[in-house]
Amino acid sequence: MSYYPVQLDKSRNFKYGMRALDRIEKRLKKSTSKINMEDMTMEETAVFLWAGLVHEDKDLTPEKVMDLVDEHSNVREVLQVMFEAIADAFGEKEGGPPGKNGPKAAKKKS
Repeated sequence: MSYYPVQLDKSRNFKYGMRALDRIEKRLKKSTSKINMEDMTMEETAVFLWAGLVHEDKDLTPEKVMDLVDEHSNVREVLQVMFEAIADAFGEKEGGPPGKNGPKAAKKKS
């Protein structure tokens, strides 16, 4: 499993494994396979961001992650890195927003 760096208040690293996916499912109360990655709400997006970053900072919350993005980056750039990290977790090949069938449809850049 790879780490995907993103510059926010400092360099932070996305990592999506079973623990991160479990956090997403518990927080959103549904299976990640049921989430339409092309039509996520900002709340769902923040949960995905948080779940990939919390391994380095246990004090993070989805709300704090939204503030970090707003203050230090932009949504498009951060989501691009997040989608690459999710795609890698599922062994996919090309980057970009994942398909409508959840993270398993995500694709990683070659």
